[in-house]
Order: sequence, then C-alpha cells, then structure tokens
Amino acid sequence: MNQPHLKDETVPATFEGGAVRSPRYISVSNQKGGVGKTTTTINLATALAAVGKKVLVIDLDPQGNASTGLGVDRANRTHGTYEVLFGECEIDEAAAPTKVPHLSVIPASIHLSGAEIELIDMKRREARLKLALENSKQYYDYILFDCPPSFNLLTLNALVASNGVLVPLQCEFFALEGLSHLVKTIERVKDSFNNQLSLMGIVFTMYDKRNNLSNQVVENVKEHFGALVYDTMIPRNVRISEAPSFGLPAIVYDMSCHGSQAYIQLAKEILRREKNAEVKYSAAV
Repeated sequence: MNQPHLKDETVPATFEGGAVRSPRYISVSNQKGGVGKTTTTINLATALAAVGKKVLVIDLDPQGNASTGLGVDRANRTHGTYEVLFGECEIDEAAAPTKVPHLSVIPASIHLSGAEIELIDMKRREARLKLALENSKQYYDYILFDCPPSFNLLTLNALVASNGVLVPLQCEFFALEGLSHLVKTIERVKDSFNNQLSLMGIVFTMYDKRNNLSNQVVENVKEHFGALVYDTMIPRNVRISEAPSFGLPAIVYDMSCHGSQAYIQLAKEILRREKNAEVKYSAAV
C-alpha cells in the first residue's frame, strides 16, 4: 500500500501582508447520482492533505459513503453530521481523524436520512450547518461537503455554508442538461441565501478517451463553460472502485494507479487556481 508523502503545516495559511486566509468551503455536488461525487470528495481531500493542507470532509449524504471510504466504521458514528445540524454536538467534537494525516471527517449516520423532515419546521433551517461552522475553534484550509445526489435541505445547508461548488460530471449524453439545472440552482441559492456562492469548476469523471461520446460531451461542456472546466479529467479506473471496500481513499490504496494520479493532478490544478486568485486579491487590496 502506497501512502502519499506529507509535509507538516501547522499554522493557518496567510495572504501576502499577514492576514489569515479564511477556509475554502467547497460543496462537491451534482443532482445526478453515480457521477463520482463521493469518490472525488475523498480523493481530492486526501490529495490536499498530502501537500500539508488541513482538510475537513463533512458527509451530508445519508448513505454515508464518504465516511466509509475514509475508514469510519458505522458503529463509531455516534457524533456526526446529524448531531451537528441539530445542535447535539459541536463541529470540533464531531470531527474524527482519518488514517490520512491532516484529514478529518464528520461522518453521516442512518439518522441523517430523516433529517430533512425534522429540519422543515426549524428556524433558519437552511443555515444550520453554517452557524455550526462559525462556532468551530479549529482552523482548516479546506472544508469539503459531500452532498446528496439531489437538491434537498441537506444540500441547501451545504450551499449556504459554501463559497464554491465543485461539480463532478460524468461524460454521458444527458450531462449538459443536468449541469444547466445545477447552475440554475446555484444562482437561486446565491440570490436568496448566500451571495458569496459561485460555481468553482467542473471536473470530468469516468472519462474514456477511446469513447467518441465522451470526447463530444467534453467539447460541448467546454464550449458552454470555458475556463470553469478543469483540464484534469478523471479516467475510469478499477483501483478507484476497489479502494472504498478497504476503507481507504484510492490515493492511499494505490497512489500509482491512473485514477489516483489524476486526482493528485486535480488537486494541483485547484491549488494553482487558488493561488492565482489570492494574488489577484492581494493586488486588489
């Protein structure tokens, strides 16, 4: 088993001039299931942690696949996303360390499946997660929300707490139609609840360069969304599929496989874009 090389980074990242950078809150979301959303969440989080970033994954999918993929046994999910949403525990109490240094996860339990019904009558039901995060004493460079494959109150809580949405997109015929719906959802949430929210980027998953349809979908999405599409594409890969059954991210399970290397490249591309954005911010102020 190969593990990524890690370097220590124990202090918060800063902009030029010494101001502490606030965490980057990213919803990994697509209203369609089976697009590699959870796989992208846990492997991107692992790749970011591998270069010393302090990362927290918040599992908002009642299926709890991100929690399983990061090695959290179902029997140990007594403090998780459900308890955080309903004020039964704090973010810092619920965050569990993983086998990857610098990477923690707030797991999802079976109770989360009924959370949407319970949230309906609560005040500020769409901002429960954001308010909980504001009370956290821990510093994280990146907080990633693994959203359910539908638009509901759990997804809305993630979007209200986020400043960016990363969309994993499978190379298939209906991809563009589903993406257009998601973009409209992001705009509605931005207008109504969170004016800091934006589409951070689109990453293609399960890409097969031998498939003409895959290449056609890539061309169509790039034509509509341009620079928002990441250059890195995640290929179909057996080792990525095997890794969750061992409770490990693919990058830890087999760092040398094509899928793991693609996620490492995606993390590098995101960090490069983030750095460029910081430079522009520093110049502006």
